[in-house]
Amino acid sequence: MTAFRYRAVALDGRRIDGVVDADSQRQARGTLREQGLFALDVQAAGAPSAPSGGRLPRLGSSALMLLTRQWSTLLAAGIPVERSLAALIEQSDDEPVRRLLAAIRDELLAGHPLHRALERFPQTFGGLYCALVAAGEQSGQLDRVMLRLADNLESSGALRQKLLQALVYPVLVVLVAAGVVGLLMLYVVPQVVAVFQSGRQALPWLTRALISVSDLLRAGWPLLLAGAAGTGWALARAWRRTAWRQAVQQRLMRLPVAGRLLVALDAARLAQTLAILVGSGVPLLAALQAGRAVVWLLPLRDALERAAGEVREGATLNRALARSGRFPPLLVHMIGSGESSGRLGEMLDKAARQQSDEVGNRLTLAMSLLEPLLILAMGVVVLVIVLAILQPIIEINQLLR
Repeated sequence: MTAFRYRAVALDGRRIDGVVDADSQRQARGTLREQGLFALDVQAAGAPSAPSGGRLPRLGSSALMLLTRQWSTLLAAGIPVERSLAALIEQSDDEPVRRLLAAIRDELLAGHPLHRALERFPQTFGGLYCALVAAGEQSGQLDRVMLRLADNLESSGALRQKLLQALVYPVLVVLVAAGVVGLLMLYVVPQVVAVFQSGRQALPWLTRALISVSDLLRAGWPLLLAGAAGTGWALARAWRRTAWRQAVQQRLMRLPVAGRLLVALDAARLAQTLAILVGSGVPLLAALQAGRAVVWLLPLRDALERAAGEVREGATLNRALARSGRFPPLLVHMIGSGESSGRLGEMLDKAARQQSDEVGNRLTLAMSLLEPLLILAMGVVVLVIVLAILQPIIEINQLLR
């Protein structure tokens, strides 16, 4: 039998897209009629589809996590991959998601393995996702791998949400501070200073400096915006250079709070990835190669590559990571304990949770330091502006006495 992709209208007027198995297109239309559907378009799987809503969607992390968890539940119940996809298509109320799942099912019915079918949609399923699915197919534990993938996506999403929530307040403070200072410099200061300038008295140096800055902002703001845009473009170009990016990241890693937070973030992602891969039966060297893709800091990525080379030559992973001196000592010790006891996957799971907790603690510490510093900086800027305005008034009052 052949799979046919169809678009049809139900008796109640609903538009339905799906896939039906039949020996011919004519039989497929007959099957749809028996189901009370009027076929608008029926094509063999793999044939180009008629336009029905544009490109396939890119699922967000939450939607992908929910889809993966539902999929793992169906697979754990003993439902084959193709039938589980059909069930997910029927359950989904989101039409773009239904089209994405139908396209994946088409690839399966055309004879491709699941990980190859997912690779056709890289906008949703990344390389690590496809590699884990391939490992699950090879080991016959696809349901367990999908469940661990869902757990990993959920924990990663929670960590990402925590980071975003922590950054909301500082960003709002910076925006409010910029708005207040801009209003003072562009509107309030010129109005107040004009009174002092008409009196022709000698102004304090702080007031003169404030007037100069205000005049510069009012007259040269287009040039300042162009300069900021040019600087951003130059930094973006420089960031593409590996040597420059590595040098910047080296300096970031030396920062007392932010540096350790960045290292902890990468260590948590690496531990989560290795835990899933090793626990799914993927060889350690292949797991290390895949783990490099989730590490953002180039110095850590290079250290991981050197560690993989040492493991290939017969060294243990914990000794190879310890020699680099880049990774958190607790992570290295837990990996060593897992290698000694033969429970590396389990210890990597614990290390991933520990590193995630450490990220949360360091993030709380960083925000507890950053928030008062931002408020203090804003207060200092406003204080300088107020003093520059009040100094001439105080001098005038002293002269009048």
